[in-house]
Amino acid sequence: MTPRELKAALRTERLALRDSMTAEARIEASLAMLDHAGDTIEFEPGQVISGFWPIRSEVDVRPLMARLRERGARLCLPVILDKQTIVFREMVPGAPVVATGFGTAGPGEDAPEVDPDIMLIPLSAFDKAGHRIGYGAGYYDRAIDRLRQKGHMPELIGIAFDCQEVASVPAEPHDVALAALLTESGLRIFGLGISKYETFVSG
Repeated sequence: MTPRELKAALRTERLALRDSMTAEARIEASLAMLDHAGDTIEFEPGQVISGFWPIRSEVDVRPLMARLRERGARLCLPVILDKQTIVFREMVPGAPVVATGFGTAGPGEDAPEVDPDIMLIPLSAFDKAGHRIGYGAGYYDRAIDRLRQKGHMPELIGIAFDCQEVASVPAEPHDVALAALLTESGLRIFGLGISKYETFVSG
């Protein structure tokens, strides 16, 4: 089995486990993530943090995003432009979040595009080394590569439930490892990219 085929199998398996969580369990886990990271993620006031509007059985990071805004962050959401590209539009308080295609939601076309300093990234599976499996379309990989080509190096925090962890993610050349990962058990730190954060994993 090739790395791509193995990733596809792990993606299907872990998303099925995520889908099997009850709505109540997802809400409780999402609120636990707020407790773990709401006051732990460090940033300078005015820095831009990208979140996401949850679809399907994704973690609901909106409570966490609200807390980060209270602490002075500017927020943005990814918006899919086409089958290859996402951009990040600023989420201004009071501005509507609208349907942006492919089942997603985000700020409208009049919202300014920004480059996030910290990215909260949804995923389908992860391992203890901080490798991630996305949803298969490569949107975030391309967006991160585009930002880095501009000299912008956002810190990447994966967002997932504990049930999405796998023993090992097969590596491919284009893969971008996470600096940290947030689940209902806590905030895990990988490598040195986010060493200013206090590592916290409960249990």
